Amino acid sequence: MTEMTVLNGVAIEELLTIPMAVEAVEQAYLEKSKGDAALWPMVFHEFDPGHADLDIKSGDLGGLGFYGLKVVSWFGANPGKGLPALYGTSLLFDLATGAPRALLNAGPITDFRTGAAGAIGAKYLARPDAGTLLMAGTGALAPYLIAATLYLLPQIKTVYVANPHHPECSAAACEAITPQVEKLLSGCGGCHAAIAAAPDLEKAVRHSDVILTATPAREPFIKAEWVQPGTHISCVGADMSGKQEVDSALFASAKVFGDDTAQCLSVGECEVPYKAGVFSGHICEIGGVISGAEAGRTDASDITIFDSTGIALQDIATAAALLQAAQETGKGQTVTL
Repeated sequence: MTEMTVLNGVAIEELLTIPMAVEAVEQAYLEKSKGDAALWPMVFHEFDPGHADLDIKSGDLGGLGFYGLKVVSWFGANPGKGLPALYGTSLLFDLATGAPRALLNAGPITDFRTGAAGAIGAKYLARPDAGTLLMAGTGALAPYLIAATLYLLPQIKTVYVANPHHPECSAAACEAITPQVEKLLSGCGGCHAAIAAAPDLEKAVRHSDVILTATPAREPFIKAEWVQPGTHISCVGADMSGKQEVDSALFASAKVFGDDTAQCLSVGECEVPYKAGVFSGHICEIGGVISGAEAGRTDASDITIFDSTGIALQDIATAAALLQAAQETGKGQTVTL
């Protein structure tokens, strides 16, 4: 018989921290760069086009000894039935035997690992003296992106929060996001930055050293002429074909990095400028920068872009860290198959 650990959302939120997520995601990038990990083909299926679909991301991490997958389903009519529109479920398996090891609620894992990913891009590509951060996007991911970036770049003292499409909502969003950031950082040094709303997006972009974008935009809202030399941008929102947050013209002169080249060019922020011929398609994967095999920023005036499309290895590494934490603390449920 095989024992499997089951972790629901409550258990995961009790166990998972910003430092854990950062360590797991960075390890996933390193494993990929060393050739000890593999991404498998993505699956996307529409049950009812425009109304109900699912996608499956999967892969293996040889260094950790696991393979796994995440299934995310979207059923647009669910809220009318009193149900969430989105469900996310992760499965973790032993790479040596194929035995199932964990079943996890993927929702909080996705929030933490996505925040960690954007922040890791800033850690390795932003200027060392970066002091100002702009969070462009006020959805569920915003607190995690801000918190992880402040954890990795403690020199940042000012954070601007902007709703690119509804600037009049920036103040209310900032008021809601700030306590969430403080809570996420409460166990790892606290929040030492001033967080303020930025109703004027152009002004905020021009005055920010680091920019994080996390929206479902299909029309770019970060204009190339606004971005100052030396700026770093971590793009998180583009995760399917046609999405775009950053002006294509910026890709002609910026240094471009990503989590997975093929995914960045097919569904990421790089897709539109690449297909339009504005961008050559040359992407340096972040794992190579972390390992030291590839150069990151080489000049204080470089504009750097990190295309964080979200890869299965992030979820697998974070799930593995959670499984270990659950075993050490006795949290979750153990079921016998």
